[in-house]
Amino acid sequence: MVGLDFKIYLKDMSRSEDVARIAQALAVADEVLARFTPGAIDAVQKENGGPLTEADTAVNEALAEVLRTGNEGWLSEENVDSKDRLSKARVWVVDPIDGTREFVNGVPEWCVSIGLIEHGVPVAGGVLSPPNNQLFLGSDETGVQCNGAPTRTTDTADLIGAVVLASHSELRRGEWARFAECSISIRPMGSVAYKLAMVSAGMADATWTLAPKNEWDIAGGAALVQAAGGRVFGTKGKQVRFNQANTRLDNVVATTPGLCEQVKNLLWP
Repeated sequence: MVGLDFKIYLKDMSRSEDVARIAQALAVADEVLARFTPGAIDAVQKENGGPLTEADTAVNEALAEVLRTGNEGWLSEENVDSKDRLSKARVWVVDPIDGTREFVNGVPEWCVSIGLIEHGVPVAGGVLSPPNNQLFLGSDETGVQCNGAPTRTTDTADLIGAVVLASHSELRRGEWARFAECSISIRPMGSVAYKLAMVSAGMADATWTLAPKNEWDIAGGAALVQAAGGRVFGTKGKQVRFNQANTRLDNVVATTPGLCEQVKNLLWP
């Protein structure tokens, strides 16, 4: 769909097998998504109220075929959770389409997200944004690439004018009203995983959630932000741990290092 050569992003990567598997899985997902047209696809409502399309299911199956092994755990939005993953040292955490509402509505703010967790820590990730022709890949050993070019978080050190990506739904509910006089530049964006990937690539300075999210929303992007030199944390700076029995995360913040303390003071004065 996006016309990217996934193979060229694998050069000089010491965590080669993990990043290669992520790239391969995203390439297969890209092929699957080419069968569907965003904005012209039917959706049903899941029990939790979120939309589900045939594309979500098809991409999930494709990711599982490439990534799943007997020695690694698996956590996906589109599979019934198996607590067997809790005993695994390595766990794949995936969201076949993060931002399904945007996908259904033809809004180019959705992506495919893959995160690799080792002992509760995100160590490698990949985010594919087909409508924006962007592929983000990285790991704790290799740094981050966007479409093959090395990238890092910004060096912004002042919240005044900092670009912060916000949830459409949180903005509609008025949850960001308290930041209106903070002189930050708030930009609405759909997919959480895509927002995190953009921070990792220096396309924004920070993003945070004010409503609970699940691990599959966060894992891939969190791996990228940290690999790119950024910071990811929870409420009041608490470390975010993955592959937990309860997959819900209350707050997640991703920011360039220079804004870390300022963001904490803004959110939890």
